[in-house]
Amino acid sequence: MFIPHANARQWTAAVLMVLLLAGCQSTPSQRAEAENALFASYPPEVQEKLLAGRVEVGYDKDMVRFALGDPDRTRTRVTGQAEETVWIYTRSRPRLSLGLGGARGSGRTTVGTGVGVSTGGGTTEQARVIFRDGEVHSVEESL
Repeated sequence: MFIPHANARQWTAAVLMVLLLAGCQSTPSQRAEAENALFASYPPEVQEKLLAGRVEVGYDKDMVRFALGDPDRTRTRVTGQAEETVWIYTRSRPRLSLGLGGARGSGRTTVGTGVGVSTGGGTTEQARVIFRDGEVHSVEESL
């Protein structure tokens, strides 16, 4: 299939935009490097888990931030047992739109195309981390 030069540029721009949108979040390694003294204070086995993005019961809020970053939303809820803080992590779905149009007039035919990328594809809940008394009480992950 032949792709005219202008369309190749549009596709390249669209692909770069998707990659840019996907790369806006910092990684556990970047967060550990930025807060090196605190990260270095954790035992090596905990550091490995945090760098792998894993959270376990008993971790504090700083540890969760190393592993997952800042939450997208937070909630406070009161249960019969205690007050809980819930950190909610979501994943944005980029939306890719393609368009094709045509016109004919004065003996000529014109065809045009367009590509658009946006973050308007919605979000999916990825995980909830529930804290009680400043420590992780449970982790709920969406599949």
